[in-house]
Amino acid sequence: METIFRHRLAGFRGQIMGWGIGLGLLALMLVQFYGTILEQEEQLNQLLDSYPEEFMAFFGGEGEIDFVSPSGFLNIEFFSYMPLILGVFAVLMGSGLLAGDEESGRLDLLLAYPVKRTPFFVGRVLAFFVAALAIVGIVWLSLFVPSRWTPLDVVGPVEMAQPCLSLFGTLMFYGMLALLLSLLLPARRTAAMVTGLVLVASFFLPGLAILNSDIEPLAKLSPLNYYQGGKAIDGLNLTWLAGLLALSALWTVLAWWRFERRDIRVGGEGSWQRPALRLGIGDRRL
Repeated sequence: METIFRHRLAGFRGQIMGWGIGLGLLALMLVQFYGTILEQEEQLNQLLDSYPEEFMAFFGGEGEIDFVSPSGFLNIEFFSYMPLILGVFAVLMGSGLLAGDEESGRLDLLLAYPVKRTPFFVGRVLAFFVAALAIVGIVWLSLFVPSRWTPLDVVGPVEMAQPCLSLFGTLMFYGMLALLLSLLLPARRTAAMVTGLVLVASFFLPGLAILNSDIEPLAKLSPLNYYQGGKAIDGLNLTWLAGLLALSALWTVLAWWRFERRDIRVGGEGSWQRPALRLGIGDRRL
């Protein structure tokens, strides 16, 4: 399992460096603006008041928009849209964790070696876990270290880590959901598309629920309804984080169960098949 983990993690190096450095530079740039935001607080409040409620519902939630506090600033300027941006990484990497090699024709060759499926599965999932944690860790460093020379220095290392933990829980949820769907649906791209639709819908539902109370029961089912973003600086909701991680664990267990019992294709995408058409016909896939 260690060899599988190290090999898969090595394959994630490009993603870790690319996503981590790119978002790190963005975080570094935004931190430098906080002092200017404080100096122009009155003008910014007037500007925010001029924005329509429909627009601000997706950034500040209900009530008055908080833009000048550390948690409000980081939430609006950075963490509010991070699930969509890093969600692309989670969906693509999660859906391709096993199905990518299967469709390229490598997975059946790898499993031909004396390695059981469970260690193979665990090694790959752990590699995804560490890669996502590494990217979030780089984001944390890029926010915390330069903030020591700005008015954001009032935020300590633990407080700055709390929204990153909330983001990590969200990434694990969508990454493991994409993994599960890649083992249930005929193709990796189908699994990525379905998970991506869930991600986008989850992003918009909480904001729409603020504007229309009829949608509120549906919004409560949205995973991003339990993503705190920058607001976690003022206090991390451990129950929400535990819920996201618990569902991630559930998707992982179901994916493992499916992986242990499914036939591995020699290569290419699968197809939708009706059970009635397969009665009495042996499955010729490996």
